Amino acid sequence: MAENNFVDYVKIFCRSGNGGPGSAHLRREKYIPKGGPDGGDGGRGGHVIVRGNAQMWTLLHLRYKRHIFAGHGESGGKQCSSGADGEDIYIDVPLGTVAKDGETGEFMFEITHDGETHILVQGGRGGLGNNHFKSPTNQTPRYAQPGEPSAEGWKVLELKVLADVGLVGFPSAGKSTLLSVVSAAKPKIADYPFTTLTPNLGIVSYRDNQSFVMADIPGIIEGAHEGKGLGLRFLRHIERNSMLLFMVPADSKDHRKEYFILLNELEKYNPELLDKERYLVISKSDFLDDELKADISKEFQDIPHHFISSVTSSGISSLKDIIWRILNN
Repeated sequence: MAENNFVDYVKIFCRSGNGGPGSAHLRREKYIPKGGPDGGDGGRGGHVIVRGNAQMWTLLHLRYKRHIFAGHGESGGKQCSSGADGEDIYIDVPLGTVAKDGETGEFMFEITHDGETHILVQGGRGGLGNNHFKSPTNQTPRYAQPGEPSAEGWKVLELKVLADVGLVGFPSAGKSTLLSVVSAAKPKIADYPFTTLTPNLGIVSYRDNQSFVMADIPGIIEGAHEGKGLGLRFLRHIERNSMLLFMVPADSKDHRKEYFILLNELEKYNPELLDKERYLVISKSDFLDDELKADISKEFQDIPHHFISSVTSSGISSLKDIIWRILNN
């Protein structure tokens, strides 16, 4: 995901199709003086449909296509012929996309499986032809139903990255470096805060050709739930991770405080995030000796933790074992 190509929020204007009007045709054929009504039904207006696509990772394709219109249903015809349905418009989106009403913010649905479809805006029903209204007392109805009008409105599509493991930590905690070591992902890495501006995904290989997906979520700082730093924009991606891997660098001034600041930010954003499985990693531990590791471990006697160094690959293999056990517990 290139930084300028990752789009996780779009607001689009959608309009479905009008339903076609029914026909009020009366049958007129030679040698049949009283043919009666034979008007067909109008076609259904086209839907605007959202469809999951496992090959997509971003909503970039919708950034410059903000207006989406479906086709109108056609009119009914003679001999009880129904009009053609309007053309449905399919919007392909990556898995983990949530649809909301653009005016009220009301949740509509979420796409989680490849090929899964949901109607975003429903097309109008086609009108009934006069053939439906004949009766013994009304043998030649000269009227038919009009089609239902289209529906329209602003809709919001919001992507929440689907991953097994979400990396949570302050800026420059070593999240991108870890992802680059355990997977083929190539996130931007530099020695300054907020190097990562978009989530990065990597597939981590494990034993026996097994694997899991890890997501590097852009750094959280104290007050992120209030909009500080990168704010709430990327906190939503954490909601779809099976487990959270907290990362606190060994050179932190107060390891325990940093860990609980991260926990507090997640709780204030969404308390349900604390129900997820979580594990703590002390990163950048290549310069720690056994005595310093013991001192840090005393701070986390009540919290399961593990020391790693992405530079020397120390503790990486055992970290994969720990993650795999948690994911498959």
